[in-house]
Amino acid sequence: MPDTFFTTPPDWTWWIIPYFFIGGIAGGALMLGGMLHLVGREADRPMVRLAYKVAFIGAILSGILLIVDLERPSRFWHMLLESETMQPIFKWWSPMSFGAWALLLFGGVAFLLWLGSLYETGDVRGSYARPLSRGPVSFVLAVVGVLLGMFLAGYTGVLVSVTNRPVWADSNWLGMLFLFSGASTAAALLILLGGRREITPHARERLARFDDVVLVLELIVLIIFVVSLGAAARVFLGWWGVLLLLGVVAAGILIPLAMARGKVFRVSQPHATAASLVLLGGFLLRVVVLLSSQSVHMVGGRVVSP
Repeated sequence: MPDTFFTTPPDWTWWIIPYFFIGGIAGGALMLGGMLHLVGREADRPMVRLAYKVAFIGAILSGILLIVDLERPSRFWHMLLESETMQPIFKWWSPMSFGAWALLLFGGVAFLLWLGSLYETGDVRGSYARPLSRGPVSFVLAVVGVLLGMFLAGYTGVLVSVTNRPVWADSNWLGMLFLFSGASTAAALLILLGGRREITPHARERLARFDDVVLVLELIVLIIFVVSLGAAARVFLGWWGVLLLLGVVAAGILIPLAMARGKVFRVSQPHATAASLVLLGGFLLRVVVLLSSQSVHMVGGRVVSP
């Protein structure tokens, strides 16, 4: 193992894993919804509305999970406001501060876009919501939503990569890996939640094809990530490697791709089954990346891993 890792593992609980997972889905959903909002067809509008709903709910859940994981959850607002003057605190050089404000902005933009989608369906009737649905304001919000979605999906990978811990600090590819994983899991969740009333079979097929492309990109980046770890890749010679290979690569990527071709693993609902496996693989990816690093520690000046 490298000898550059001297920090102790972060005092994270299991709450942080679903935060990373749901945050990635929320980011991917807003990114997908925004892109379809900008360049999609009228038939894609139900999918856009569903994506905005998933992004907004995901933002809320991510915030709750992040707050619960804090040592003193009641002081979560200290990330945003100075405790004595109550003035906003923004430290652009701090990944934590930057991420806290980005998550807040993400939630606000996702809410406005979701509100506009509710106006389309008649669930919101106020004229104040009309510009949020169609027109220049909604266009600008969609562009910002795409950028924020890409940021949030990849941010968690960048956050841990600047932490001086094995695996995390050994590669610059974690942000890209989590970005593709967030996009693939978001597409998978939209396929599962869509149903026949939410999105058309044609739209579901297009979404499944998009997911296949992103899965291939995710697999390529995952291979590059492991290779780039150098000596730190020895962490995956044990059970973490088995979980990575069988749970993430095989079940979460290769089997869904095989199902897409329809020649093997034939099931009655291939899209739904493949989407479920993609979600499982996305969750296990974060389990492996986060917990494998935290399992490495110093004993008598030597870096050891179970």
